[in-house]
Amino acid sequence: MAQKKKYYVVWDGWNPGIYTDWGECKEQVLNYPNAKFKGFENEDEAVAAFSEPYQPSTHAPKASQRVINPAIGKPIADAIAVDAACSGNPGKMEYRGVYIRNGAQIFHVGPFEQGTNNIGEFLALVHGLAYMKKHGFEQPIYSDSANAISWVKHKKCKTKLVQTSKNAPIFDMIARAEKWLAENSYQTQIIKWETTVWGEIPADFGRK
Repeated sequence: MAQKKKYYVVWDGWNPGIYTDWGECKEQVLNYPNAKFKGFENEDEAVAAFSEPYQPSTHAPKASQRVINPAIGKPIADAIAVDAACSGNPGKMEYRGVYIRNGAQIFHVGPFEQGTNNIGEFLALVHGLAYMKKHGFEQPIYSDSANAISWVKHKKCKTKLVQTSKNAPIFDMIARAEKWLAENSYQTQIIKWETTVWGEIPADFGRK
């Protein structure tokens, strides 16, 4: 059976345009600062998209609208995913971790008053790392938060949230998380969840 043709739109790249070959598209975006490109299932969608300014995804796209990027591949099923939810900014914050293969919840913490989503993402990731190390598991952890991944890498929760009496428990957790990162090494691989390709991360609370 012939492989279905894909269409790739490059808004910002070495040579913007519409491409039908991933290799050619990749040449236009590789090593290009802040390249903007997406893949589409048919030519009409690609042409219509190219006629408009690039629109970054602000929520999980439907399966038919997801970006096609063969270079990313598929997520690893034998892994865990973490995510946070926050009603307001600041607002009630909670986080959890689940197994990707079957969606089973591993841990759920919160909600707590006057938190932020970034803090929740950071705490979820550290909680996941500690959980994996405690149980001797070697599976990777997925997070859809670039901020959380960066904060964990630098072993510091770089929030600008002001501590109050209401959110004191959250800052206690931040202190414990930073202490754990300072005192522990880990082999667990942290991988960025590609929402625009795979849809919402399995640990998502589904409240968008």
